[in-house]
Amino acid sequence: MKEINIIGGGLAGVEAAWQAATGGARVKLFEMRPVQQTPAHRTDKLAEIVCSNSLKTDEAGTAPYLLKEELRRGKSLAMEAAAATKIPAGAALAVDRGKFSEYITERIENHPNIEIVRAEAKKISPDEITVIATGPLTSDALTLEIMKLTGDDQLYFYDAIAPIVAADSIDMSIAFKAARYGKGGDDYVNCPFNKEQYETFYNALVEAKSVPLKRFEDTKWFEACLPIEELARRGVDTLRFGCMKPKGLYEPQTGREPYAAVQLRQENLMADAYSLVGFQNHLRYGEQKRILQLVPGLENCDVLQYGQIHRNTFINSPKVLNATLQTKKNANLFFAGQITGVEGYVESVGTGWLAGLNAARLASGESLITAPTSSAIGALCRYVSNVETKNFQPVNITFGLLKELPLELRKKYRNKRERHQIQVGLALEEWNKWLSEIEIKSFAQIV
Repeated sequence: MKEINIIGGGLAGVEAAWQAATGGARVKLFEMRPVQQTPAHRTDKLAEIVCSNSLKTDEAGTAPYLLKEELRRGKSLAMEAAAATKIPAGAALAVDRGKFSEYITERIENHPNIEIVRAEAKKISPDEITVIATGPLTSDALTLEIMKLTGDDQLYFYDAIAPIVAADSIDMSIAFKAARYGKGGDDYVNCPFNKEQYETFYNALVEAKSVPLKRFEDTKWFEACLPIEELARRGVDTLRFGCMKPKGLYEPQTGREPYAAVQLRQENLMADAYSLVGFQNHLRYGEQKRILQLVPGLENCDVLQYGQIHRNTFINSPKVLNATLQTKKNANLFFAGQITGVEGYVESVGTGWLAGLNAARLASGESLITAPTSSAIGALCRYVSNVETKNFQPVNITFGLLKELPLELRKKYRNKRERHQIQVGLALEEWNKWLSEIEIKSFAQIV
């Protein structure tokens, strides 16, 4: 069996490496940190999470749940790590980011079929089986190499990170613990605003000075992760109907919903740090501190990490990739993760999972596989390989991407929630059948 190169030690890369190695292939996993750092990473650990520590909702009957469940049933390393490092987050699946990356790093280091190479990959041999999973922070040298191989200009968008504050600096005489509509008990800390406080906060936010973007003149924000100041400029009530929505939250003192609310999500198992939900931004640090102190309960907050901005790189996948995640021009080359145009941690894991399986199959002379059309992974791969290319944009998994239910079932189940539950159930039935057909191997079978 041929050796496989996997470039990038993020979520997609480690998942691809694990699946390929567990399938019997010999894998070299290239990770340039700590030899060369990125603007967003802080450690040299594999699968380091740099933005939110939430892997989104894990509520049954939702599209994100379907994606997670497919991966769990497909023996995903990332889902194994998430289960082992899970922290309270209501209906969402959130992890202790430090323990999560430590868990995955240890598992990868101890796999006998994986060699970790701590070096920047600058060249790609067209004769070697390679999975490029370098994510949104692909180095300049490798970006140029990718452009040569794909024959197309890179696309890009800017992404932003939310600030994190120390738990003991939150004034709990003002803030209160609760989850919206009681889903998750007291998993979130909530900072309530009255109308006057909100207006003061809003005016300061829209007038605050941002860090200038130097690299490109044409800024392309990803709509699902807009900086909070950009959202605020769309209207005074935009935040009150978005990340600061008070619906389903009730102040203990009054029993009423506040005018607006900031939610903070636990960052780690020690519960000594909380991130501000939806507060990704690219403001100057001094401006961030000033504005955060206008949030009721955060007047004396200790900021552990400020929000920041970074460039995300992705390829024009519909022109480049097949649904197997193999490139159309070179059978030895695969892409996985955010560089393909999927957005989100678990979406990246899903493409890494399939790319790793297919790379191993190519190495052993087996035919490649495509995920079922009803599945979340299948929907994502279908999108990045077949969507209209005129305005190709990154996507998260949604029901809009999934194969629609047959007309007779849509007529039978009029309620959207019930219809979605039926759709997820049928998709998982097909997924189980497909997994048995392709004979997913467990690590225990290999060793």
